[in-house]
Amino acid sequence: MGILSGNPKDEPMHYGEIYSVWQSSMVAKGAVSFYRAFLIHAGDKDLKKILGDLIDQAELEISECDELLKNNGIATAPNMPDRSQAKLEDIPVGARFTDPEIAARIAADNATGLVACSQIMGQSIREDIGALFAKYHLTKAALGVRILKMSKEKGWLVPPPLHVKRPELVKA
Repeated sequence: MGILSGNPKDEPMHYGEIYSVWQSSMVAKGAVSFYRAFLIHAGDKDLKKILGDLIDQAELEISECDELLKNNGIATAPNMPDRSQAKLEDIPVGARFTDPEIAARIAADNATGLVACSQIMGQSIREDIGALFAKYHLTKAALGVRILKMSKEKGWLVPPPLHVKRPELVKA
């Protein structure tokens, strides 16, 4: 039996795992803060639903990452202060984030989260940590599909240059 065999929860975390879990919690706490701000700015009901789901997912990640850190004697990242409530009508037009801007930002943020989850999965030697971030990765992938479909349906997607003209194949 090696030092890292048996129940993964009884194994020590290595420094990369500690930092990655701590950083994930900190990023999720920031995401909750700005997703709540986006929720105030959003006008579209489908966008608001996705923002609510993103907030729920970030809050789950915070609780699970912070629990993992606490169980290993590691201090957690500080929480962000709660936002004050506001109505969309109270925000001056020039100061509002538009729905397409919000959709683009959450799509980019979600894609970054996918890459981060993959990196943490690859560096983890504790199976429970790798599995935790595989779960987050799967959820982010599903949310990414929803964000993409919504952006296409609403006409908010700005695609990169598309290659529509294909060269003709020469038959030999």
